[in-house]
Amino acid sequence: MMLRTFTLLLVCIWLNLGTVSMAVESQPELWIESNYPQAPWENITLRCRSPSRVSSKFLLLKDNTQMTWIRPSYKTFQVSFFIGALTESNTGVYRCCYWKERGWSKPSKILELEAPGQLPKPIFWIQAETPPLPGCNVNILCHGWLQDLVFMLFKEGYTEPVDYQVPTGTMAIFSIDNLAPENEGVYICRTHIQMLPSLWSEPSNPLKLVVAGLYPKPTLTALPGPILAPGESLSLRCQGPIYGMTFALMRLEDLKKSFYHKKSVKNEAYFYFRDLKIQDTGHYLCFYYDASYRGSLLSDILKIWVTDTFPKTWLLVRPSPVVQMGQNVSLRCRGLMDGVGLALYKRGDERPLQVLDATSNTGNKSFFLKNVTYRDAGIYSCHYYLTWKTSIKMATYNTVELMVVDKPPKPSLSAWPSSVFKVGKTITLQCRVSHPVLEFSLEWEESATFQKFSVDGDFIITNIEGQGTGTYSCSYRIEAHPNIWSHRSEPLKLVGPAGFLTWHSILNEALRMSLIVQLVSLVLLVLWIRWKCRTLRLREAWLLGTAQGVAMLFVLMALLCCGLCNGALAEEIEIVMPTPKPELWAETNFPLAPWKNLTLWCRSPSGSTKEFVLLKDGTGWIATRPASEQVRAAFPLGALTHSHTGSYHCHSWEEMAVSEPSEALELVGTDILPKPVISASLPIRGQELQIRCKGWLEGLGFALYKKGEQEPVQQLGAVGREAFFTIQRMADQEEGNYSCRTHTEMQPFKWSEPSQPLELVIKEMYPKPFFETWTSPVVTPGSRVTFNCSTSREHMSFILYKDDNEIASSDPVWENPGASVAHFLIISVGIGDGGNYSCRYYDFSIWSEPSDPVELIVTDFYPKPTLLAQPGPVVLPGKNVTLRCQGILQGMRFALLQEGTHTPLQFQSALGTSADFLLNTVGAEDSGNYSCIYYETTMSNRGSSPSVPLMIWVTDTFPRPWLSAEPSSVVTMGQNVTLWCQGPVNGVGYILHKEGEATSMQLWGSTSNEGVFPITNISGASIGRYSCCYHPDWMSPIKIQPSNTLELIVTGLLPKPRLLVQPGPMVAPGENVTLQCQGELPDSTFVLLKEGTQQPLEQQRPSGYRADFWMPVVRDQDSGVYSCVYYLDSAPLAASNYSNSLEIWVTDKPPKPSLSAWPSTVFKLGKDVTLQCRGPLPGVEFVLEHDGEDAPQQFSEDGDFVINNVEGKGIGNYSCSYRLQAYPDIWSEPSDALELVGAAGPVAQECTVGNIVRSTLIVVVVVALGMVLAIEWKKWPRLRTRGSETDGRDQTIVLEECNQEGEPGTTTNSPSLASQGISVELTVPI
Repeated sequence: MMLRTFTLLLVCIWLNLGTVSMAVESQPELWIESNYPQAPWENITLRCRSPSRVSSKFLLLKDNTQMTWIRPSYKTFQVSFFIGALTESNTGVYRCCYWKERGWSKPSKILELEAPGQLPKPIFWIQAETPPLPGCNVNILCHGWLQDLVFMLFKEGYTEPVDYQVPTGTMAIFSIDNLAPENEGVYICRTHIQMLPSLWSEPSNPLKLVVAGLYPKPTLTALPGPILAPGESLSLRCQGPIYGMTFALMRLEDLKKSFYHKKSVKNEAYFYFRDLKIQDTGHYLCFYYDASYRGSLLSDILKIWVTDTFPKTWLLVRPSPVVQMGQNVSLRCRGLMDGVGLALYKRGDERPLQVLDATSNTGNKSFFLKNVTYRDAGIYSCHYYLTWKTSIKMATYNTVELMVVDKPPKPSLSAWPSSVFKVGKTITLQCRVSHPVLEFSLEWEESATFQKFSVDGDFIITNIEGQGTGTYSCSYRIEAHPNIWSHRSEPLKLVGPAGFLTWHSILNEALRMSLIVQLVSLVLLVLWIRWKCRTLRLREAWLLGTAQGVAMLFVLMALLCCGLCNGALAEEIEIVMPTPKPELWAETNFPLAPWKNLTLWCRSPSGSTKEFVLLKDGTGWIATRPASEQVRAAFPLGALTHSHTGSYHCHSWEEMAVSEPSEALELVGTDILPKPVISASLPIRGQELQIRCKGWLEGLGFALYKKGEQEPVQQLGAVGREAFFTIQRMADQEEGNYSCRTHTEMQPFKWSEPSQPLELVIKEMYPKPFFETWTSPVVTPGSRVTFNCSTSREHMSFILYKDDNEIASSDPVWENPGASVAHFLIISVGIGDGGNYSCRYYDFSIWSEPSDPVELIVTDFYPKPTLLAQPGPVVLPGKNVTLRCQGILQGMRFALLQEGTHTPLQFQSALGTSADFLLNTVGAEDSGNYSCIYYETTMSNRGSSPSVPLMIWVTDTFPRPWLSAEPSSVVTMGQNVTLWCQGPVNGVGYILHKEGEATSMQLWGSTSNEGVFPITNISGASIGRYSCCYHPDWMSPIKIQPSNTLELIVTGLLPKPRLLVQPGPMVAPGENVTLQCQGELPDSTFVLLKEGTQQPLEQQRPSGYRADFWMPVVRDQDSGVYSCVYYLDSAPLAASNYSNSLEIWVTDKPPKPSLSAWPSTVFKLGKDVTLQCRGPLPGVEFVLEHDGEDAPQQFSEDGDFVINNVEGKGIGNYSCSYRLQAYPDIWSEPSDALELVGAAGPVAQECTVGNIVRSTLIVVVVVALGMVLAIEWKKWPRLRTRGSETDGRDQTIVLEECNQEGEPGTTTNSPSLASQGISVELTVPI
């Protein structure tokens, strides 16, 4: 009973909403004004008023024909139409319209002016679209056309009026509250002038009021089922207990447009939906009524789903996915669809294990497994279970692995950042398992007493005095069985700083040490030579110069090898992007008390994220792998307890990097909302400022407070997980400390604690810089993007921001006077690099205002949208056009792009899946190709692929289309042909017209720029001349031009002709060719055809039986296969069979042949190779040539040449050519060369570029060093000392050539010393 009452009340509310919407429709209002209140027919003025907008034109209609229209000097809401004294010629039915943006509005209600001396006949209607239900309120409206009238309501069977009103306007509203069956009956309305009660109007048309709900309610069912895919058919059956009734069906989401009536067949009626659409989804109900409009109660509400993909299902295991044998397990399947069956599947089984039917499923039901055994272990999932066939794709679903063990399974153990200790660094051992754990334990094999415990599975190991190295393993226990520890993980070995050396590291270390040794040796060589020369007082400097030059050459080569010369500094500053920051938020299924069940979600904008980690107060809590297609992870907290209070943030882990932490979410209690976070950009005097308050949960209300004020300064309703408060103009009085709070949506409100205070202080700043990208900010992954930030001030430093976070900076350039500029470069844009970029500059103490933001959008992440033009893609100059971008996801931001423009034209954020872009007063410059994208603003501006370009034409004439036939306009009897009407305009209809016929073929709603008209089974009736034109789907005054005329010729009706060529089928470019088509009948028209072309090349009507088609100065593109047909003048376009095909070659030489080897190009021992030369022309002779031989090798008519490899003479390069037997002097071009090799074949050398460079450097160094040693060996002197007894001169060293020296190690005695008996031995140093 309560459900029935609620249903009736709900329908009454919908009816009232429907009447309100009817009152604000775009229908104008028409009434009478007169300056003779007691005789209004003496001077009548009709006034017409638009309901909600101003208009430039108004139209008055009389008896459905245009009477007059008014264009006021300025736009207004209402106008007056002067009628004057009412006469017989003025009587009739009047209505009015006003001009909207796209045409005339709906006409007003009908005003009927009868004979003079009478008041206008009122009109009478009920303000409802369905039969009124018991308990509802009904409004009966009476419109009298004149003001200050008395309105009387009469009911059949009563002599006195049941109600009367004296309204101030022209319409009275009679209300019947709490409708009951006794209110049924026939009603009329009449009016009279207040001062003349005896002067009455004619009665209105009678109105019969029927109360619904007097019969039992019917049953509404869906066939084949309530869930179907778009495009499928649905039948809704409404069945009642009484025969001969009329049935009505309505959709509660749209009562006005979705209301259907149908006569019954016996006691039921079927309502058919042959092509379902997404918008047909909704709640349906039906009722029935008799001939007196007495209705039944409403049926139960039936939910119809029209979707191409099932919503996702979730499977949860209670009490735990790890259970012991003999326990009971509950598998709870959660889904969004009610009234649909659910099935539990186990991987490996084709049939479901258990099924919940549609009547027992309310979207959250459980499957039970009792006394589980090892056989019950496995991977489970749940799906929607339908009993009818449909093409809906199965939704994604999670899987749960149920483990039945005597002990829990072993966990995994890993080391971060690696398993090798570095000096002064620690290692974190991470013990992980896929289900909730009570406690982890870590064991060390080198110590029996060592054991550590951890709740999150992270253990920090140090290596003080080498005590951390060794082998580790871990285990855990779960809450359901706290006394049972799991199996141990696989052992993990930690090693000291020495670690394990790889060949790569050994080679790098050896190369580094060799370069150092070479540098030191060369420096010592230079120093030794300088010291030796100074000691021996050499006067020649060539040796020193040579040695120093060689040494410096080797030093330079070593520096080049080490990569120490980086070249000139680039002017652009490369942006080193951090790993994108993830987003953290909370979800709950208790919107009024979220703390009863809370789940934290972490999502990353990077598609390469491998793992998520949730941290509480800076320590690890849970880590899990996300679903690859969603790049997110869930951390269920359940009901909040005191142990959950704290500050949470999450990281995303990639292959080689960890992201920055997300914003911190603070849980402050067990029955209070999470603490919000408040932030704002820099306040600038006189400009608008937005204050952001992040509340973490959906569906919350927001309030902004200012210190010193008790009440909130601003409040916002449920707008998502965050809200933006706007200060329209920052001034001194707006400064202060602000905070924000969140509250639940329903009263009594549950409030969060205030956020941390945000201080707003206006500071003096430099003007904002100019900020732009050198290319479009809409880029694909891998593109190169350069940001340019500049100001007219000198010597400024720059900071680049991404989403208000600093990511790069630039120091001032003191050498360059004038304006300051910085270029920030992203070499290869990644999917996480999108976002809002801005820049600022500063000097020692003053900062600038932030620049205008640039939205960098990275495309190709989501499917492309669809772009449509309304009313159409061809518009008159000065008119408006709306471009609708239709995506597939809700809550996205849309951007409109135009080909040739640097930045997007417009941006729009939408709550639904589409956005409308208005182009006002378009001109010729607005013509062009447009496209659109959509992207999400919360995750690095990840966007869709651009839509298919849409061409917008701003012109007063449609461009001319082109009509063609495929495969050709000349077809054989009985074949199929397709006529294509193609033009540059998209999204229009097409009309195909045949000459001599009154009817046309029409094609509506084409989404491309071509119309397709198939003609099947060609017959004589298909012969004719065709043309086409655009047929816009909207009302347009733009002129339309017809296409070209296409002649459809049908062959096979006459004997075939013969086609000849003069002088021959092969001619050189620039020569003339004549094609002769010889027919069988006179008075014929001949048609020349070419293979590959859709239209005939030429038509002739000769006087005889033959047509000569002359082709002067032929070119390469004239080569091809030709044929011809003919038809009689008495039967046009009914043509003969095709002639013989004739191939024409326009070339100086025939085309080159192809050459191949069989079975391969490698000779095998005792086997021959056959070379096969193939050409495109018949009747030729082939010749084979071998490189290195002047005469041709062999001749062949079939192109096969057998080659043997006796004594290795068969290997080498071969080519072939051919000549026509009809033209023996003209040879074709040779084929591509083909190499035959011996059995060994070429030796592959696997030598990298790096090895080649190193080898070359080694050879250069060794050769140069050898040359230097050879030169020094030849020119190094033998040291001799000579004394002078006469002049006492100093001793000198005489240089002699090395070939005059004695053997090494011999001694030389000077005469002076010999006389004293002293022998001096000098060894020559090498």
